[in-house]
Amino acid sequence: MIRKFTTLLAVSLGGSAGWWLGAKVGFMTGYFLGVFGASAGLYLGRQFGRNYLD
Repeated sequence: MIRKFTTLLAVSLGGSAGWWLGAKVGFMTGYFLGVFGASAGLYLGRQFGRNYLD
């Protein structure tokens, strides 16, 4: 259960960070960087869950 929560948290933080950075340039840039950040958060959250949580 904690793995899923960690992954959800990483996706949320990655998407928010991407949106925040991209929205300074424009709406669509914010959208695409938000999607990219969420994808990176998904990958990193799952890796963290596999390697450090049991």
